[in-house]
Amino acid sequence: MIIDGELFGPVKVGESFWQLEDQKTISVLLTKSDEMNWWRSLVKGGPEIDTQKVEPEPSKLSDLDPEMRSTVEKMMFDQRQKQMGLPTSDQIQQQDLLKKFDFSKMKMVDKFSNLP
Repeated sequence: MIIDGELFGPVKVGESFWQLEDQKTISVLLTKSDEMNWWRSLVKGGPEIDTQKVEPEPSKLSDLDPEMRSTVEKMMFDQRQKQMGLPTSDQIQQQDLLKKFDFSKMKMVDKFSNLP
């Protein structure tokens, strides 16, 4: 099989390699730069795969970079909170901000008080 065309997305050159197997087959491993998203095809304009039928490999939170791990943990927390009918992390943060606000010191200004 000859693969001809522009790859669907960028790859990590330093983490991609090829090897000769059984003196007749070349195996190529391409490591995608964005490992979190599926490619629709190997090359742009090539035959597309149905990504809904692909079973992703199980991943561990420890495999994720710190920013992505934090995002996933927040999403998991929020999902559990919603299932239990409790506030999400954003709602908790908003509630904390409102608790710090002293409404007793609030002054109401009537913009129209100077009108005849």
